[in-house]
Amino acid sequence: MTALKQVISTFVLCVLVFQISAATPKPMFTAEDVFNLEYANDPRVSPDGKVIVYVRRTNDIMTDKTRSSLWQINADGTNHRPLIANRNSYYSPRWSPDGSQLAYVSSEEGSAQIYVRWMDTGQSALLTNLQKSPRSISWSPDGHNIAFTMAVPAEKKTLAKAMKKPKGADWADPVHIIDTIPYQFDGRGIVEPEYGHIFIVPAEGGAAKQITSGPYNHRGPLEWDQDSNQIFFSANRHENWALETRQSDIFSVSIKTGELTQVTSTDGAEFNPRISPDNKYIAFLTTSGKALTYQNTQLSLMSRDGENTRVLSAGLDSSVSNINWAGNSKAVYGQFDERAVRKIGKFSLKGDLKSVASGLSGTTVGRPYLSGSYHLGGDDTIALTSGGNNSPADIVVIAKDKGNGSTVTNLNRDLLADKQLAEIHEITYKSSFDGEEIQGWYLLPPDFDENKKYPLILEIHGGPHLAYGPYFSAELQLMAAAGYVVFYDNHRGSTSYGERFAMLLQYKYSSPEDFADHMSGVDAVITRGFVDEKNLFIAGGSAGGIATAYAIGLTNRFNAAAAAKPVVNWISKTLTADSSVGQIYRQFPGPPWEHFEHYWQRSPLSLVGNVTTPTLLITGEEDRRTPISETEQFYQALKLQKVDAAMIRFPDSPHGIAGRPSRLIAKTGNILAWFERYRTDLQKPEPE
Repeated sequence: MTALKQVISTFVLCVLVFQISAATPKPMFTAEDVFNLEYANDPRVSPDGKVIVYVRRTNDIMTDKTRSSLWQINADGTNHRPLIANRNSYYSPRWSPDGSQLAYVSSEEGSAQIYVRWMDTGQSALLTNLQKSPRSISWSPDGHNIAFTMAVPAEKKTLAKAMKKPKGADWADPVHIIDTIPYQFDGRGIVEPEYGHIFIVPAEGGAAKQITSGPYNHRGPLEWDQDSNQIFFSANRHENWALETRQSDIFSVSIKTGELTQVTSTDGAEFNPRISPDNKYIAFLTTSGKALTYQNTQLSLMSRDGENTRVLSAGLDSSVSNINWAGNSKAVYGQFDERAVRKIGKFSLKGDLKSVASGLSGTTVGRPYLSGSYHLGGDDTIALTSGGNNSPADIVVIAKDKGNGSTVTNLNRDLLADKQLAEIHEITYKSSFDGEEIQGWYLLPPDFDENKKYPLILEIHGGPHLAYGPYFSAELQLMAAAGYVVFYDNHRGSTSYGERFAMLLQYKYSSPEDFADHMSGVDAVITRGFVDEKNLFIAGGSAGGIATAYAIGLTNRFNAAAAAKPVVNWISKTLTADSSVGQIYRQFPGPPWEHFEHYWQRSPLSLVGNVTTPTLLITGEEDRRTPISETEQFYQALKLQKVDAAMIRFPDSPHGIAGRPSRLIAKTGNILAWFERYRTDLQKPEPE
């Protein structure tokens, strides 16, 4: 073969390969891919700023659980390697003050315990032998002790004296006597009375010592003073603390004597104390005690003795969280949300705010909620979690005040780089109710053809005081891959748009007002020209499930609905759920026996006589936040109304029904199967 023929042959072969490649599009995101997703969480910068340890979350297809391992990477992106990674889970990594050791928590020996790892040798030691799980672990500045909180059971109470059981008799289990509030928690069920107390354990091992006492809950984060003699924390030590859900003060406790000192006493909640490196100031977070459904959390500052309190975030219309001192004690860092974007700000001691970073995200992979966190260490080196519309969270590192960070990990490159994902587009529009501007987004099917029209799913977020954003969502990607345009919005009441916007739903959830926000968004997307108006669907979970159930009582525009873990009867819900106390006195003007009509008007069950939309109901059987009795009421009411309805019950599942990978897949798959049943643009197979 001549050289010319070889060149021509090679050229023709390349063209053919290109044509075959172009004719074979990338595969779409599938249910099986959920098990291969990974994301970074809880980054921790070493004291010298050179190394980041983070929690790497991985789905395990054999155990159907999300496993946590510890990985490390240099701040410059080099030397990325596992620190502790196997079939067990490891979390809450915390550097010792000198960076020579790392404390962490694991249940590898059966129950959650604190371990310490020597970073130079890789040796690890079991530090504790605790009966309950430790939380809020914190090293003392001198490195000698580790503090943590742990639940301590209260003394059990009895009424009637139990009859002695004959030897060998097979009797029923003893009765449970309940006389406390709260008495139940979602994910834990009915609980024995217990109180959260502070403990310390020597960093070299030894017995844990309890240093707080009394029938109160003492909460982290825990903050040591610079002399390692006192620990600062928050607690509500009022006699009626169980009925006060937005009250707490800052205290300190001596680790030697157990003596308590009350530092703050303002009405409302003061919490998350952080002492400046020079030991002169305490930064902390606060909200007022007003009975409101939403309030901004403010960053405040006071002298070390609790005097001269002032608000540093007064000029910011957003809640501040996760505060950390700059190394020179001249500023406080904190995170906050603005228009569906999580940011890091630097507050001077005069209250001036400088934006340091934005785009924290990616630590919730089911639905596109705002998420993400950061940590500050070394010479104000920042490590944060950040994802995007096409990937969950990776680690980003920002040098002191530089702003432009470097993404140093790429955890889903092997999975998502070769996937054809749905594109996310922003849309803003006016609500038909009052002209309020609403921000939303829509996903286009991965194989979108501008000459076609597609069915649309309206997906409503929970809360309602939460927010979605333009972030990766496994559930919505699966919906888009099934051929739907997926629309979601941050309706009135959503966070990140200021306190006024969030308060538009005070005493109004659900209502025709937030319903108008959703429907105006649906109409705005329809005007883009690619939506089939005869194939509209609606779905949502928790507060989004409430909004879904409420919406189908106001309109019959949707072919079918899927309401996950809804509330349909606010009277029964508030008196059976674990959130009853706070909800009754913040989200309502008073208890249901004083405001019966108000509760009923906001209940989707009051509109069930109007419903004609085929409805799928999905709830965990152990849900104590929106109890399954709510779903059962609506299901039976729909059946009595002769409305097509089905109920899916997730066995042994609390409120977070998508907390295990297979259940996220089952939830989304059943919603799509239900919607497909009522699509008019599909050719249905003839029944056999």
